[in-house]
Amino acid sequence: MLFFRGLSRISRTSYYRCRWIYSLPHNQHLSHSSHFLSPPDSTHKVLGCRVIYSWISGTFNGVGKQVQYQSSSLVEEQLDPFSIVADELSVLADRLRSMVVAEVPKLASAAEYFFKLGVEGKMFRPTVLLLMATALNLPISAPPPHRGVDMLSTELRTRQQCIAEITEMIHVASLLHDDVLDDADTRRGIGSLNSVMGNKLAVLAGDFLLSRACVALASLKNTEVVSLLATVVEHLVTGETMQMTTTSEQRRSMEYYLQKTYYKTASLISNSCKAIALLAGQTAEVSMLAYDYGKNLGLAFQLIDDVLDFTGTSSSLGKGSLSDIRHGIVTAPILFAIEEFPQLRPVVDRGFDKPGDMELALDYLGKSRGIQRTRELAQKHANLASIAIDSLPENDDEDVQRSRRALVDLTQIVITRTK
Repeated sequence: MLFFRGLSRISRTSYYRCRWIYSLPHNQHLSHSSHFLSPPDSTHKVLGCRVIYSWISGTFNGVGKQVQYQSSSLVEEQLDPFSIVADELSVLADRLRSMVVAEVPKLASAAEYFFKLGVEGKMFRPTVLLLMATALNLPISAPPPHRGVDMLSTELRTRQQCIAEITEMIHVASLLHDDVLDDADTRRGIGSLNSVMGNKLAVLAGDFLLSRACVALASLKNTEVVSLLATVVEHLVTGETMQMTTTSEQRRSMEYYLQKTYYKTASLISNSCKAIALLAGQTAEVSMLAYDYGKNLGLAFQLIDDVLDFTGTSSSLGKGSLSDIRHGIVTAPILFAIEEFPQLRPVVDRGFDKPGDMELALDYLGKSRGIQRTRELAQKHANLASIAIDSLPENDDEDVQRSRRALVDLTQIVITRTK
């Protein structure tokens, strides 16, 4: 945290220059394949962060490595972000299991499939949101008359926990639907729901989870938050459709890939982080910092996922490795490899559907810097996520500082993970 405080003047100035670039009119031309849309809500479109790399690279190119060195060199600075909110996550997991109970036994069994003890995963997104809730424990307007501060604080935390529950239900619903579309066999190290109970029940279970999420969302009685998370569902559908309906040119476009990735992965965590801030009554500026953290963390997460699809194993990932390329899906490592080896273009254009295409693509990938450049791009997004946290208004509260440090540490956990 001391390292980030030392960078605060530089990072805040750089961050707001970055935000100025984000706000350029969308018809103003930028460098080739250097921007993508990432709307923070249903009405406002924002240019993506890749446009800033050219001017910040000299200042922040090594920030990620320095962050990692700082946290590893100071033992007292090391944190396990998941342990900080472990007790709260346990309560939240129990509540999720009670929320997905259905009247029809078959549907109930399907809906709770990935919420059962042992297969609920690390609950990465709820962890981020609970940490963000504490990190944004900033001074806000005075509480309404006749209501104690403690009561208001408890009520706010419960509402923010509800956002974490809604986000996890939307996430699991998207997994169920994706597995049907991809004809997946495994998920989280066990048989996918569609392979165990069939496609129809898997789709219905996903729909059921979305309906439960909608009911919980409506209970918050906050129209801006409802609009944000409804837009997330729209983005999930849009991203999946983009993946299914690409032209040859789009398949080779990094800009198109990043836009699709925002819709499929980063929109959920970014808009949920913003919802946490909005429920706390934070300013538009603070809410946008929360959004930007989630967006860049989500993009970094997916970029590493794309790397692990090539470098991981089925047992470590809990799903089949090389699943993307087997389905003809082009991700960042292959896109970077094409830049070095244009011979890959026709292979990508036909979706790896000829015998030997996949082996040829893997051969070129192995000779290229595709994996390394994807990791570097993930590191840049992790750096931007860290800068967003460091740009939050200063607060000396120990819990706030610890949660912010944990959010920064999470950016490094995301890009160094092996599964």
